[in-house]
Amino acid sequence: MIEPAKRAAINDLMADYCHFIDDNRLEDWLGFFVEDCVYKILSRENVDSNLPLELMLCSNKNMLRDRVLSLRQANIYNIHTDKHVLGVVRILGEENGLYRVQANYTVYQTNQDGVSMLFSVGTYRDKIRFEGAEPRFVEKIVVADTFGIPRMLSTPL
Repeated sequence: MIEPAKRAAINDLMADYCHFIDDNRLEDWLGFFVEDCVYKILSRENVDSNLPLELMLCSNKNMLRDRVLSLRQANIYNIHTDKHVLGVVRILGEENGLYRVQANYTVYQTNQDGVSMLFSVGTYRDKIRFEGAEPRFVEKIVVADTFGIPRMLSTPL
């Protein structure tokens, strides 16, 4: 049984993760991760076939910082806004202070002309640990059901 305060903090982390991306607060979004984190986006097809190819891989927080910096200063991508819809957060278990957490997600993108389209659907498979009272992502695995991303994968899912 997970104590209510920790359950609430994990739920808040998951919701804030989505809202910070949607609000384009990526520099603040970085604060949700530990320094030695892993962030991966994989297709469900590859996961089901036990193939290791990622659509995106950041193997520490510095790589996430670099990704945000390149989005701000170097990359050219379609101007859009994201809206995440987060499913019910399931805490699957805890071992040695590491919580296994899962939730389904949907991301819609709206382009600069105001046209909204479904962008990605999938599941977050996360490992979270508390640093003091604050939960942080140790591992954020995004398993996308939609393998064929219709536009460039620029912002995090």
